[in-house]
Amino acid sequence: MVRRPVAVVVAAVLVVEALGVAALNWFLGIVVDRQDMSLAGLDPDMMSTSSKIGGIVFGLYFAFCGLVAVLVAVRDRPPAGFGRILLISAAVVHALLGAVAWGLVGWHAFLFMVVVLALIVLLLMTYDRLEGPAAEPRDAGPQGEGPVPVSGPPAPTTP
Repeated sequence: MVRRPVAVVVAAVLVVEALGVAALNWFLGIVVDRQDMSLAGLDPDMMSTSSKIGGIVFGLYFAFCGLVAVLVAVRDRPPAGFGRILLISAAVVHALLGAVAWGLVGWHAFLFMVVVLALIVLLLMTYDRLEGPAAEPRDAGPQGEGPVPVSGPPAPTTP
């Protein structure tokens, strides 16, 4: 099966991305902290602190998404509930970041975001398939008989 390796790759990519995002924002916070000018009257200390906090928050977000992917790989079951919502939101975030990256950073960053988006969507889609034999239609009765009602009281018969 392809499901477990995809989940492992998604988990590894998201954990590496979490570390990268946190380190980049921390570095930007240090750069802003060492400058002596403000942007539109904003305090450089506040911008530095908010950059570091944002890096930690997004790093934890991507790390938690990676943890969900690890749990999917270990259990070999689809993500459910909050984990599924978290992975879907990570896919949306990567789509939006890819669109922004195209204009601000270049096509290399766009390509990375699209690859991560595709991996997350592949993870979500590979665990959505039905397992086992295809379900038989419910309204088909035994051979030679007509359709069987699915629910409700039996149909009245008239003589």
